[in-house]
Amino acid sequence: MVSATRHRDLHGGRPVWQDSRVRLPPHQPLGRHRSCDVLIVGAGISGAMLADALSAAGLHTIICDRRVPLQGSTAASTAMILHEIDTPLTRLVGQIGRENGERIWRRSFLAVQALRERARQLRIDAELEEQDSLYLQGSMLDARGLQREAAARARAGLDVRYLGAARVEQDYGIRRRAALLSSGSLAANPRRLTAGFLRAAASRHAELFAPEEVAEVHPRRSGVIATTRSGRKISARHLVFATGYELPKRVPAGGHKVVSTWAIATVCQPRLPWPGPSLIWEASALYLYLRTTSDGRVLCGGGDEDFADSAHRDALLPAKTAWLQRRLAGLLPQVDHRLRYAWSGSFGQSAHGLPTIGAVPGSRNCYAVLGYGGNGITFSMMAAQMLRNVIAGDGDADLDLVGFRHAG
Repeated sequence: MVSATRHRDLHGGRPVWQDSRVRLPPHQPLGRHRSCDVLIVGAGISGAMLADALSAAGLHTIICDRRVPLQGSTAASTAMILHEIDTPLTRLVGQIGRENGERIWRRSFLAVQALRERARQLRIDAELEEQDSLYLQGSMLDARGLQREAAARARAGLDVRYLGAARVEQDYGIRRRAALLSSGSLAANPRRLTAGFLRAAASRHAELFAPEEVAEVHPRRSGVIATTRSGRKISARHLVFATGYELPKRVPAGGHKVVSTWAIATVCQPRLPWPGPSLIWEASALYLYLRTTSDGRVLCGGGDEDFADSAHRDALLPAKTAWLQRRLAGLLPQVDHRLRYAWSGSFGQSAHGLPTIGAVPGSRNCYAVLGYGGNGITFSMMAAQMLRNVIAGDGDADLDLVGFRHAG
């Protein structure tokens, strides 16, 4: 029996989060045929947030994952939960218009705030911390470009402040770079965050079956019949593909592609290398990104390339590790650059930097979420909000911005 999704080895090396203790959500293999309101395929951060949102709406929810929980791409995430979208607002406006560009940027901001409040409401212990974002000038936006970007964001009602190169060097020790400073982003431990949302859903009788692979999906007028590799069937009124970067075979990819990325984490620093909690990234198409962890390590990632295969991606880990270490030393010479962790991962990317969320064309009662880019966890919360509104409510006013018609 074939799989309903394309298999990928989603990370290599050793992510920094692998050594943190996580209380796994209750899970087991599927022992018999089942029925439910919603079947979610995938138990990563997107599936977890969807399960929380849909079970909270009173829907009987089942989640299936072909792996043991927390072993997919979520484990390799750097968990920089930015509300700023990868594509600058000034550029996105040129692609989809000013009104739509401002709407999706505001919705992204609201998704991060909703995530923060939901995690606090559920008392999820995920090292969640509100952080500023420092967006450095780069190949995509120079100093003047950053000033125009600041004006566009302010016009959209978003908090932003332009910092000249002298101020950035004085405050952060980063030379010859202007930047935008914004508040309202988050950092977290992604494995603990995912486990917390899955446990919350389980407390409302959502069921997680893992390892359990969905091999076939048959949409019907009144629902969906899914068959697992073990031969068990799940009858659901609705099905949501939340399989991350293992794209579902029946879901059109549109303009999305899979990209490889690499990351490192240093030894614990004796003091914070920059003032206050801040996420740092560049206004470049292939940007470097940095954050600190709760135990004082500097986490640095980048060097993205189109995905070839996992063997090729992981074979590049030594060279990419050395490159990241050199880039980190050049940007922040005050940091102790000795390493403790290095890993590779894969993520989905789209031409406009937006996800695709919504009903799957030609597959009645099926929905999907894909194309997260650098805003993976932010877009996961956005997807949970939107699909809850569609499945359990009257629809979502912003779905037109991210639906499959938009992706095409």
